[in-house]
Amino acid sequence: MKKTLPLPKGFSAAGIAAGIKKKKNDMALIVSDVTAVSAAVFTTNQVKAAPVKWDIQVVEHDGARAIVMNSGNANACTGVQGLADAEAMAALAAGRLGVKPLDVFVCSTGTIGKPLPMEKIAGGIKSLFNEASPDGGMDAAEAMMTTDLVSKTVTAEIDFDGKPARITGLAKGSGMIEPNMATMLAFILTDAAIEKHTLQCALRTAADMSFNRITVDGDRSTNDTVICLANGQAGNEVITQNSKHWKLFLQTLEKVLFDLSMMIVKDGEGATRVITVRVSGAASNGEADEAARAVANSMLNKTAWAGTRPNWGRIMDAIGYSYAQVQENKVNIDYDDVPAVRSGVAAGTPEEHLVAAVSKEAFTININLNLGTGKAVVYTCNCTEDYVRINVE
Repeated sequence: MKKTLPLPKGFSAAGIAAGIKKKKNDMALIVSDVTAVSAAVFTTNQVKAAPVKWDIQVVEHDGARAIVMNSGNANACTGVQGLADAEAMAALAAGRLGVKPLDVFVCSTGTIGKPLPMEKIAGGIKSLFNEASPDGGMDAAEAMMTTDLVSKTVTAEIDFDGKPARITGLAKGSGMIEPNMATMLAFILTDAAIEKHTLQCALRTAADMSFNRITVDGDRSTNDTVICLANGQAGNEVITQNSKHWKLFLQTLEKVLFDLSMMIVKDGEGATRVITVRVSGAASNGEADEAARAVANSMLNKTAWAGTRPNWGRIMDAIGYSYAQVQENKVNIDYDDVPAVRSGVAAGTPEEHLVAAVSKEAFTININLNLGTGKAVVYTCNCTEDYVRINVE
């Protein structure tokens, strides 16, 4: 029996195969029955895909009605034609809704540098509107996938003084994951009523605690986009940052985004292990983040974890070349609760205990620099031969 995805009230979705990819769903549509408040965060890559440039304009607009996306083609580095094609996608969807093109977000993911097959896109948009329904969430989630092995969806329920509301998230991501805003593509839908600036603050905060904490391969995409639509159909009192329900909404949104982000790490291209890198005792939070990312992105570390080798020397090396202040003789490192390094030298733990610690499907590397109160966490995965096989195509 196919898994279902409950959408918030007033939303419909669809996913279809438009022929952009072979034999797989490759276009998705999300539609709100009414104009929704929108918020978004985008890639900080200097090379931005055409749909990102379009969506930056859309989120500055007063409202939004839909998101239309395709996989199999990123529409990135496609020049003037790419920009025209992104706007054309929005216009085609807007025409079906009787709204302006700037009421429609457009997203693309896939191969960089190839023009969109607009004839297939146009036919796909027509089919999407014919198929859209409140039960179409999983079809949309599957259409978002590229090298993903599994679709990524989360739903959470909230009660605002007897007014039930829902937050539903759909995401794709497996490779090119090292965000500096959000990551991959994610669409967050809610029927809660919330003020636009408040929604943007909530999304930014939640992204910083989730999508901005993960890395698979250290690559930041040209297309990374996270969009949140809130259509107010739950009928609750409009949430602002001064509302009594602000913290509840924010905490629920943070949980949805965190769950989606961990699904991405677990589904990292070729990954078999999930590793949490926690740095404490840094001179500042920023320096702790630099040290954690250096460890998490090190290919020497990622391949050691693939081989279940507790080579803590590679961790020492990575924090040493990071921008964090490090005094070698103050560093402590543990694999979960198993000591590996004390005061910069081997802790004397038997090798077999360290091997057992890094052989688990999920483990934590705790690094204490013992220089201050700064701390940070980054979630990552190992790197296996399958990563190479996936990316030589």
